[in-house]
Amino acid sequence: MRAERLSPAELDVAIAAAPLAYLPLGTLEFHGPHLPIGLDAMNAKALCEAAALLTGGIVLPVVYQGTGGGHGDYPWTIMMPGPEAIVSHLESTLARLDSFGVRTAMVFTGHFADEQLDMVDDLTARWNAGPSPLRVVGTGVNRCPDAPLPPDHAGAFESTLLAATEPALVHLDRLPALDAHPSPDPAGDPFGTHRHDPAHPLWGVFGPDPRPADLSAAPALLAHLAGWLAALARPA
Repeated sequence: MRAERLSPAELDVAIAAAPLAYLPLGTLEFHGPHLPIGLDAMNAKALCEAAALLTGGIVLPVVYQGTGGGHGDYPWTIMMPGPEAIVSHLESTLARLDSFGVRTAMVFTGHFADEQLDMVDDLTARWNAGPSPLRVVGTGVNRCPDAPLPPDHAGAFESTLLAATEPALVHLDRLPALDAHPSPDPAGDPFGTHRHDPAHPLWGVFGPDPRPADLSAAPALLAHLAGWLAALARPA
């Protein structure tokens, strides 16, 4: 299913069987000391591949570009200043996929800052209002309405999801010990701006504390989200 590994003849066969292409998006962004900076893109790619096993079609290489969110000045975050370059890349890709006979393209982002989601939504609406027979479905990893865990940034959700496919890259032990360093969250809010304080034990983590996360739930989380994504990608 991985487009970059297929020959032109193999791609033609795959698209003839299921004229569907997945376009995973991510970014390079700080996700605490316990996770890699490429997490958003890796999770998007893994989910697209898992969905493609259910639907057929192909998965294009992940695009490590994202915009928006509150981590632009964090260590090793490399963020686009706006959506223009990303949209240009995607529109050129969609035009070529159209010419190759793809009839549904799933634009799926693992980076779900408001700005990134707005970009995906705007692209989807504009493309689908045009004359192309290719239908774009655009969404983000945070939009599954019945996900077993609520979406977050570097918290229990993203840590668990990455553990489904890259368990060796999840290092919860690199976070301060929970018993010695509980998370001081005013009013119990794990998404507050206080998490931007480098002195906070969960600096840069927004969402439920990942330290007590049950990583054994990772395969079930991946399967649930992949089923949701596959259902969106199938023709109406």
